[in-house]
Amino acid sequence: MENIVFEAMSDQFVLWRCLHAGPLSNRSIDGWPKDSQIPWENYRKRNLPLLHKVTSTYGACAILARIGDEVIGHLRFYPRAVCDLLEAGGLCMLQDFPAGPTADLVDREFPTLDKIKDKTLTIHCFMIATSKKSVNPYLRKGIGSGMVRFLIQWAAANGWDRLEVDAFEDLPVIYEITGSAGHTFWGKLGFHIVARHPHPHLQGQDEFVLKLERQASTLGIPADKAKERIIMRLNLQPAESD
Repeated sequence: MENIVFEAMSDQFVLWRCLHAGPLSNRSIDGWPKDSQIPWENYRKRNLPLLHKVTSTYGACAILARIGDEVIGHLRFYPRAVCDLLEAGGLCMLQDFPAGPTADLVDREFPTLDKIKDKTLTIHCFMIATSKKSVNPYLRKGIGSGMVRFLIQWAAANGWDRLEVDAFEDLPVIYEITGSAGHTFWGKLGFHIVARHPHPHLQGQDEFVLKLERQASTLGIPADKAKERIIMRLNLQPAESD
């Protein structure tokens, strides 16, 4: 796909919601469906000042992929020091606490990079825009890997030591729903596995877990492995070792 621009999100356009309904721009981001059950206005009021603050403190907290002025992909990331705050919850921009942040997270003092001992950026999620077309024109065009490569360059240039991400076995449902990816995707980009353990949210028998187990069975992946969180890391400083 031609004319895709990758860039760090700035205060010029803050992507306070995600791309579930397709690409977003300055013109469209506040035009959410009025009959939706999602409390869009509440999330906008919470997310905008929070994302502005994280961006002003650390330079960026998302990588965007765009064509013209329309964002077609995003990758969100946060310092581990911010993720570890109680008020951060799971930092999902479209969920309430504890899956999302509290409204007063923005009032917490965020340590500047020079005050952070563990200079790790945690990749929170990434997403490619949906499409109303029968075949999504944005999929399998290298947009996801392009955003990760841009983040690697940006993070190294801005003083971070490493990137970490939660990965999973290579199952379609992981790409479709979770905002993450299989370990093969991350491995091709230079990440390596540092730990794996049962994922606390995948030990039940809800619809998502059942679908995950069916896909794993079809692909010959043991169910217990399919329900693991795989922690992967990319060191940005050549001399560093685990």
